[in-house]
Amino acid sequence: MAEALSFDVSPKDSAQDEMLAEQRVAQLYHVPLLLGAMHLLCAVALFINSIMRGDLVVARAVAGALCVAMALDLVAAAAIRFRAQVRLSPHVVTRLVCAYVILVSAQWAWLSHSGAGNPALVASGLLPLMIGAGVTVTAIVAIESPAITVLCGFVGTTASAVVSERGNFVLGIAALSLVIVAYSVAGARTMIAGARRRLQLDADAQKALRFVTEFENSGRGWFWETNAQGTLSYVSQQLADDFKCTAAQMLGRQFTDLLSVGVSTSEGPVREERTLGFHLSARFPFSDVVVRAASDEDIHWSLSGNPIFDEHGRFYGFRGIGTDLTEQRRSEQEISRLARYDSLTGLPNRALMRQTLDEALRNAASRQKGCALFLIDLDRFKNVNDTLGHPVGDALLRQVGQRLTSVMGDHGKVGRLGGDEFKAVLPGMVDVGLLESLARTLIEQISRPYMIEGNRVTIGASVGIAIGDPGRSCADSMVRNSDLALYAAKAAGRGKHMFYEAAMHSDAAERQALENDLRQALDRDEMWVAYQPIVRTAGEEVCGFEALLRWKHPTRGAISPDKFIELAEECGMISKIGQWVLETALMEAANWPDHVRIAVNLSPIQFNDPGIIDVVAVALRKSGVRAERLELELTEGVFLAESDATDETFAKLKKLGVRLALDDFGTGYSSMRYLKKAPFDKIKIDQSFVRGAASSVNRNGAIIRAIVTLAESLDMDTTAEGVETHDDLQLIRELGVSQVQGYIFGKPVGWEEARAVANSTRVEADGYDCTREPRHRLMRRAVASIGGVRTEIKLRNISIMGALVETLLPATPGQTLTIDIVGVGPVVGTVRWAQAGQFGVQFTEQFDLSRLAPKAVDNGQPKSTGWHASATRKAG
Repeated sequence: MAEALSFDVSPKDSAQDEMLAEQRVAQLYHVPLLLGAMHLLCAVALFINSIMRGDLVVARAVAGALCVAMALDLVAAAAIRFRAQVRLSPHVVTRLVCAYVILVSAQWAWLSHSGAGNPALVASGLLPLMIGAGVTVTAIVAIESPAITVLCGFVGTTASAVVSERGNFVLGIAALSLVIVAYSVAGARTMIAGARRRLQLDADAQKALRFVTEFENSGRGWFWETNAQGTLSYVSQQLADDFKCTAAQMLGRQFTDLLSVGVSTSEGPVREERTLGFHLSARFPFSDVVVRAASDEDIHWSLSGNPIFDEHGRFYGFRGIGTDLTEQRRSEQEISRLARYDSLTGLPNRALMRQTLDEALRNAASRQKGCALFLIDLDRFKNVNDTLGHPVGDALLRQVGQRLTSVMGDHGKVGRLGGDEFKAVLPGMVDVGLLESLARTLIEQISRPYMIEGNRVTIGASVGIAIGDPGRSCADSMVRNSDLALYAAKAAGRGKHMFYEAAMHSDAAERQALENDLRQALDRDEMWVAYQPIVRTAGEEVCGFEALLRWKHPTRGAISPDKFIELAEECGMISKIGQWVLETALMEAANWPDHVRIAVNLSPIQFNDPGIIDVVAVALRKSGVRAERLELELTEGVFLAESDATDETFAKLKKLGVRLALDDFGTGYSSMRYLKKAPFDKIKIDQSFVRGAASSVNRNGAIIRAIVTLAESLDMDTTAEGVETHDDLQLIRELGVSQVQGYIFGKPVGWEEARAVANSTRVEADGYDCTREPRHRLMRRAVASIGGVRTEIKLRNISIMGALVETLLPATPGQTLTIDIVGVGPVVGTVRWAQAGQFGVQFTEQFDLSRLAPKAVDNGQPKSTGWHASATRKAG
């Protein structure tokens, strides 16, 4: 009861009560209006009564009271009507209305006072009637608000007691007020309780609606509802989106029309009675029924629903939720695919390839026909990954996968094991010839250049092949055997294919042991640097040395660099070993004359190391050797992953001042293109062109001449490697090669011998002769002008290309001479090398050796030629 009395005039603690108070105060708007109408009627009655009695004073007082009352009515009505605009709380408005009632009561008190001074008005009963009517009307109008009703009852009873002399009338007014107050309190209690229930229900409904909206907007599910006929009466927009329409357009459609015929559940294969149609027709609840939408796209839903019945058991339809399983099913399919396929290349992964191999072996056993296994490893892939980055490496692997698939075709299945390893299973193929042909084609295709993000990349491949016998081979043994064959292929120089042999087990074990020893070789001081002299062809002076790494194993003895250098690259030791060789060679070169250079080989792995510039700079600073004396020898391997980083490394090395030499020129794929873009100072002609160059059965001489011409055009020096014989040396000199390196001038030696050779003025050629172009070995006399002095010279070892000249006058390499051979005639040549007492001359045109043959005379006796004829003439 206390709450009902104070509810309208007290502040509210909750938003719900605030909303309820707002609704209640809105009902008071008609109170001032009705009271205003009553004021007008009462005032008119009093005014007429006063005029009839001729009491103008009362008439004027009534008129004034009317104006005040009407003003109060308007103010109260405005306060209620415009409370929101002036931001008045409901309880404040109610308090203002109470104040308004008090003012009205004051008006009645004044009228009472005026009426008391007019006995006729009181006696007539009009004034008490007006007071009672006014109070009653006010209380009834404001009955919705107990506070106002109580106030009106109190004022009315008090005014009646003051004005009326009739006790019964006062008691009647008091009783009526109590009844109205009691009714108002009871009604307010009922109204407040009911309103609160409605507001709570509205709040719950709004909350539920928000939950529904949020759930639908989250994309995790949607709601649906059908009527008793199975047509949609409600559907979420998410479901309508699957059919590219609005939710309103879906209403009225049969729910089953939205579904495809095939239905399944998570419980397994679905029987006919468990289909969604059965659930709907039988009015049974269902849960997590997976269906396919009847749309052009592959859309799957999970549906749950419950039938709706009223309290009398009448069926109203179904209501339920749905979930879009499309992305989930795609994710599951993707997970299943990733479990069996490589995510980068799309090829089968290790697990699926193992399954494929097992199946191939089972089929081989049943069909009595074996199968083959290829294990493929990419050569130099790590170099590409380290220099160009993993994105380029990934793109390269994808292209490799495409080429492997294209080569393999219908012969078998290709997969990626991880990294740069691939596998191919070839069921039913055991023909060695066909497998060899396939392996060669595979290596050839993989070795073709790739263009990736503007970078030209070249790699290679090695292949190990194992053949499984039907019914006797197992997958594990085939994998192990192909791995050993691959190991042997890489040891054979890469870019090879090898078939498994039983001896490979011991070879693999030996190679592993050698790798273990290699990792400790530097710490055990088993490695040392040998130095092989490089000699100028023009004067046979030592112009430099090449630093060559040697390994003397404590039990195996000397191990060939061809064997352990490649092993160092594979096991990651090459950078550490290469840095040690560079520092050791520079420290020794500091003891040589300043004009003697030191050449150090730089592997592609070292060159592509971002820290190589600092390594070279620190080694130069420690040794004190001028940068111009260091010559770094590079192979085409540094170009296999051409990029801006390669050009930048070249530029930084040149900025240090070191010289660069292209090693093994002519043996690569595109050495000419490398010369075009790289700042080389020297070309080293590979020994495969040098050895036997003097032989007439090959074209090596012409190739060397072309290389020399190219180098001279590019202002580069040339060094011929592997010169071992005098005839090759002679040809090298005749062809104009700048420098010579080979056993003819010295084998690689230790630092003590190298230091002695470096400090000597020149070295003597010491080697064997070998088969070469036909030469005229007898000495011939000739005359030539050397340095402006015409003198007699002697020609030895005359060939079609040139000759050895003996003379007392010094000649200069590059000088062109016209030599008049006695009895033969003039020939033109260029001095290619010179030393004390002799020089080598290269003829401008091929010399016809038949011109040196004896000529017939009239008596049939041959005439003498050469120095014999000259001696006869002098004697005569």
